[in-house]
Amino acid sequence: MADYYSDRLSADRLRRVYEIATPRIVRYLDAEIGYVKEKIRPTDKVLDLGCGYGRVLNDLADCCNSVVGIDKAQSSLLLAREMPLNPTVHLAQMDAVALGFRDRSFDVVVCIQNGISAFKIEPERLLAECMRVTKRGGRVLLSSYSDKIWDDRLEWFKLQSAAGLLGDIDQDAAGNGVIVCKDGFQATTFTRQDFRSLSARICANLRIEEVDNSSLFCEIVVG
Repeated sequence: MADYYSDRLSADRLRRVYEIATPRIVRYLDAEIGYVKEKIRPTDKVLDLGCGYGRVLNDLADCCNSVVGIDKAQSSLLLAREMPLNPTVHLAQMDAVALGFRDRSFDVVVCIQNGISAFKIEPERLLAECMRVTKRGGRVLLSSYSDKIWDDRLEWFKLQSAAGLLGDIDQDAAGNGVIVCKDGFQATTFTRQDFRSLSARICANLRIEEVDNSSLFCEIVVG
C-alpha cells in the first residue's frame, strides 16, 4: 500500500477528500497552515513535501519569497498546474527521500498533514533528506494528528470511504490513532514519543507543540 495516495488518492480524488471535510477538520487544516505561516519569513525559500494538487501552495507563497512543491503523483501535479498559482510557486515530480536539490537549498522544509506517516517511508530517511536540503539555521516542520482529534478524524475517513475514495473502514481494527481499511490501507500517526525517539536516533534537537488540539508539530532547527 506504499503508493495508495499516488495510485488511488491523487488529483481530483484527493481534492474531493478535502471538499467533504467536516467543519472541525476544516478548522484543523486551517490551524495547521496558520501555524506554518507563522514560522516563515518574507525572504524564505520554502519546500513543500507532498504538495498534492497544490492545496496550500498559495497560502505559503503569500508569506515567503518562493515555494517549491513536490509530489510523486504526476496526476496531482497536472491538476495543480491548472490552478491560478502564485508566480513564485514552482512544481516538480519528485520522491521526498530522493530530492533533486543541492544541500542547504531551502530556509524552511514543510511536511504537514501527517506526511511523515502517509508517505510510508522510513522516517529517518525522510528527516535526513529534509535536513540535508535545509540551510543552517533553517527549519524543518513536520506534523501529525493529535490524539485529541481522533473522533473527528475517524468521521472524516468514514466520509471518504462512503464517497468511494477509500476502502471500507474496518471498525474492529481501527483505534489508537490507526485507521484501517478492509482493502489493506492503514493511516497511522506519529506521537510525541515517536518524534522524540526519531530525534534521538538521528541526533537532532526538536521542539514539539500541539496546535488547536488537532495537530502535533515537530520543529527542528538545522545546525
